[in-house]
Amino acid sequence: MIQKEDLIATHQRITPFIHETPIFTSHLLNGIAEAELFFKCENFQRMGAYKMRGATNAILQLTKEQREKGVVTHSSGNFAQALSLAAKSLGVKAYIVMPSSAPQVKKDAVTGYGGTIIECEPTLRARNTMAQEIQSETGATFIHPSNDRNVIAGQGTACMELLREQPDLDVVVVPVGGGGLIAGTALAAHHFGNDCKVVGAEPFEVDDAYRSLKSGKIESNDTTNTIADGLKTQLGDKSFLLIQKYVEGIVRVGEDEIIAAMKLVWERMKIVIEPSSAVAFAAVLRKKNRFIDKKVGIIISGGNVDLKNLPF
Repeated sequence: MIQKEDLIATHQRITPFIHETPIFTSHLLNGIAEAELFFKCENFQRMGAYKMRGATNAILQLTKEQREKGVVTHSSGNFAQALSLAAKSLGVKAYIVMPSSAPQVKKDAVTGYGGTIIECEPTLRARNTMAQEIQSETGATFIHPSNDRNVIAGQGTACMELLREQPDLDVVVVPVGGGGLIAGTALAAHHFGNDCKVVGAEPFEVDDAYRSLKSGKIESNDTTNTIADGLKTQLGDKSFLLIQKYVEGIVRVGEDEIIAAMKLVWERMKIVIEPSSAVAFAAVLRKKNRFIDKKVGIIISGGNVDLKNLPF
């Protein structure tokens, strides 16, 4: 169990290497939602997403000997970039296993941040196998993108900062992919909130977390046909236990709702957010009665979007 003092120590540890991101509000969006919304803008985080927090904390927890041998992960998106940049900042070698199908723009970002890419077939088994091979060959430490205690603690610091500025939030809404962000957020709300609830947001197309809460065991997705590409990953056992214990529920949203929410934020708040980030705001709009007249924190998880492939 990650205690309150663990989160405080984590935040102190990573502060020199991350940005404390701003909290934005919008009178117009408040009016649409009929609630008081506070957007924690992790799209302004280093490398453009909250995952910089967890990646940095995980590397800082390694021994000197472990750092000398480097770190390895498998990711096709934001964690690949986060671990690469965190490792570069700390003088550590980063090996990133990426599926051959990953967009070139993401591969370019990883190499730009100093990561060494090893490509594999676009299956989870291939990713795991390749990561294990690199571990054996180099002695590098494997860091899971979400199902890792130090990563989860790092991700929770975004909600810590939000609650420090807005201590009387009624609820925090957060997108759910691998579960690291919502698990960390739920811990932060439990330890630092004033009866603050946490609600997850998920596309209907990849609703494994919603179904997992219902069934009591980790479910898989049959399809990954969603614009929210950052939410296609499956829950891990560490994050799932925390979700079961501390998360009030999960709201599912449709693809059109994600696009509409994303467009609203771009147009009205003048900030760049990726589709996965829009899922949380879309959930608030879909279940309006659940949030009406409440103070609602929304974690904008990232802003890494392919400008040549916008949905509007």
